[in-house]
Amino acid sequence: MITADMVSRIVGFKGDGLPVLSMYTQVPIDARIRTWSLLSHVDSQLHELRPTGEDSTLGHDAMMSIRGDIERIQDEAQEKRWAPGAVAFFSCSGRGFFEAVQLPRSVRDRLMVDENPWVRPMLAVLDEYHRSCVAVVDREIARIFELFQGEMRETARIRRSRDPVTRSGDPDKKDQKLDELSKQHFRQVVSTLDQQYRNGGFELLIVGGYQPEVPRFLDQLTHELRPLVAGTFPIDEHTKASPAEIKQQATAIVARYERDEEQRMVAEVMEKVAAHGLGALGLRQCLWAGSVAAVDCLLVEDGVIEPGVVCDQDRWLGLGGQTCPICGRPTRSVPDVVDELCETVIENGGKVEHVTADTPLRDHVLGAYLRFPLPDPPEQLA
Repeated sequence: MITADMVSRIVGFKGDGLPVLSMYTQVPIDARIRTWSLLSHVDSQLHELRPTGEDSTLGHDAMMSIRGDIERIQDEAQEKRWAPGAVAFFSCSGRGFFEAVQLPRSVRDRLMVDENPWVRPMLAVLDEYHRSCVAVVDREIARIFELFQGEMRETARIRRSRDPVTRSGDPDKKDQKLDELSKQHFRQVVSTLDQQYRNGGFELLIVGGYQPEVPRFLDQLTHELRPLVAGTFPIDEHTKASPAEIKQQATAIVARYERDEEQRMVAEVMEKVAAHGLGALGLRQCLWAGSVAAVDCLLVEDGVIEPGVVCDQDRWLGLGGQTCPICGRPTRSVPDVVDELCETVIENGGKVEHVTADTPLRDHVLGAYLRFPLPDPPEQLA
């Protein structure tokens, strides 16, 4: 499971004078060729790197570190079974640093040697998935979980402080003290959530608990946390919810939230297009927008595949044509130009949202929020 701590370790690592190797490798869907194909991709990429490990101008320590990176990545690729999608390797053996990250979808094979990890492709993929925090609270105890990509793990457990007044004495004072302790308990939980959020721990907050207590807890949330609440779910006061039950409830809330968000984004883009604002719809318009780096966020109908062409010189993207209308050079045919567009958008600092909800995007395939109005396309594209 990709955790916030893991991402923070990678993003925050510095080579301090030694090179950091970042490598992204595709893992095919077909189980029959998965291991062979992965190892072939890894060997091909590392083959390009091996001369660097013999380059004496880098210095002895850097050379040895790169050789260690090559060996470690080879071993990791052979020893583990990787799921379909991609795997990202980050290594600086000279500093004892290594991370292998399973990515949920395919990315282009890439290799980068720099003083810091090259994390943009990884972060771009992870931006498509909401990291959620699940807080299950009552007056006595709170359990906090991280939910991401179908996996859930407990990150904190907070118990309410005890006080003798709650066990004896005047009933009114006892109830009053219990309320005070409950509020203190809730505020402590909120403080923990706030700290996790500020550390980049989650984007969505889901709250579960006994029905009378959930609204009281929500009242204690900070102004920063309240907009993050994606939903709540009840827990039977007489039974202790298992992690599996909590995960099931929270996963359903996240799925509903994501569908609603996708529908909202598609509606916004269509409104922008209708008003001649900063929006684009359809294959041709979005491909042109991607070609001129105008896409801020690309909406892609999930599962769509469209053949097309690419100009490797200026990254022009189109549905056909033997020559690039911008530079006149020959184009390269690609089996899926939408995938090429996604990569281009990410490389230009944009985001990609794959739409699985039933929306009007199905009739257009692609939609986009734009950074600036599109220039007129070349005559042959108009």
